[in-house]
Amino acid sequence: MNPGMDPEIFDQFVDQLRRYVRERLIPIEEEVIGQDRVPEAILSEMREMGLFGITIPEKFGGAGMNVSQYIETVKQLSYAAPAFRSTMSINVGMTGSAIKNFGTVEQKAEWLPRISSGEIACFGLTEPGSGSDSAAMQTMAVRDGNGYRLTGTKRYITNSPHANIGLIMARTSKEALPKNGHVSAFIVDMAAPGITIGKPDRKMGQSGAQIADVIMEDVRVPLAALVGGEEGRGFQIAMQSLDNGRLSVAAMSVGMGRRILDTALRYATERKAFGEAIANFQLIQAMLADSDAELYAAECAITDACARADRGEVIIRQAAAAKLFASETCGRVADRCVQIYGGAGYLAEYPAERFFRDARILRIYEGTSQIMQLQIAKQLLREFVREGAVW
Repeated sequence: MNPGMDPEIFDQFVDQLRRYVRERLIPIEEEVIGQDRVPEAILSEMREMGLFGITIPEKFGGAGMNVSQYIETVKQLSYAAPAFRSTMSINVGMTGSAIKNFGTVEQKAEWLPRISSGEIACFGLTEPGSGSDSAAMQTMAVRDGNGYRLTGTKRYITNSPHANIGLIMARTSKEALPKNGHVSAFIVDMAAPGITIGKPDRKMGQSGAQIADVIMEDVRVPLAALVGGEEGRGFQIAMQSLDNGRLSVAAMSVGMGRRILDTALRYATERKAFGEAIANFQLIQAMLADSDAELYAAECAITDACARADRGEVIIRQAAAAKLFASETCGRVADRCVQIYGGAGYLAEYPAERFFRDARILRIYEGTSQIMQLQIAKQLLREFVREGAVW
């Protein structure tokens, strides 16, 4: 059981964060979108607020939040443009959690203070020919004396254009081994010789959250870079980190969805047709009601999954279900927002168009909706064979 931060202190933190999101981050969104990056001044403020280390233990400079508190923080932050969440969530939800849960004593002491202080992290799993299929991973880590040499390319890596630290998955066996035992995880200094970062990709939406290829050519890392000091645990590390990542995307979907619904509500009460506000029309009300009901259901699923995680339960199925439902919900809410705006919803000068583009990636990254369906079904069948009825 992880008690996390003191509840009263956490409530005060959330109040502060809500004000910061509305008074500081939302007004600067246009600058973030125009420059396609989060300004350094904002990053400095986020560091001062401790946002890059919220789940890292206090002895390493973090806040020690539990999963429920971390996910609530993500939800609040996601009311603003997606770039702010994307910049910090890799630190705390994926790279930081992997080192915290699987790293050696020495690795935790060296890397967790750096991550919690706001050195930007990235997480390297996806490749040009390998996403959900880890058996197709091509990046190799070849043993070389008292270290390894990494060679390969990672694709669509969030934060890589300005990352200081990378958690990189690589093969330590040319053969595909049972339970993905050919995959290992390495902590990599992104300034190491042999690492080249590609040009940031142009994307449909989520401007400011930069992604790019990470190209590694004979990058030498010490033995101490192997997470946990043991080969073959990379897939396990990645999957557990992805559970947190999927809950983070689910929370992002809800936070973004609430912003979209609030925007649609405001427009519906201000826009007049046939002599009255369109919010008075029942078919408009139906879209607003469906959006609120689905967001509430998503929030309940996320709350349950987080509580289970804090109790130490394995939440592969629950995290996948929460991510699937919440991301699909956000897509529907964004679509309804455009519909409520009507013709104006198709114009770039109104926010509905941006929301629609920003929401589309939620059903793809950290596992597509289809992969979530497969994960849920796989876990259901395993549980049924082992235990009978799963409820």
